[in-house]
Order: sequence, then C-alpha cells, then structure tokens
Amino acid sequence: MTHLTPVREAVRVVAIEAARAYVANIRPIDLTNPGVLVGHLMAAETLLMEIVAAHDECTGAAA
Repeated sequence: MTHLTPVREAVRVVAIEAARAYVANIRPIDLTNPGVLVGHLMAAETLLMEIVAAHDECTGAAA
C-alpha cells in the first residue's frame, strides 16, 4: 500500500478543486454556439486529465 505524502495529497486536492471551481463558474451556455461548446469540452477534458495524472502519481502507476 502506498502512503500519500502531504505534497501528493495537495496535488490531488488542487486538481479536484480546479475542476470543481470551473464547473461552479460556468454560466448558462449557448447551446447553439459550437465554438463555446468545444471550448467547454476541451477545458473539462484538460481538468479531468490533470485529476487522473494527480492520482496516477500518488499510486505510482506508470504514465
């Protein structure tokens, strides 16, 4: 079992909080504007990749 260091745990929390803050600050989205939709999808994908990377680092999984 891998024990998390405070720094690794902080990285996880920061990644999760960044995603939470992004979602909390989304205004009503114009669903007829494909550019806005793509932008939100790309931002969400980036945030999710950061969360996965933070958890992989913590567990020692290969990248």
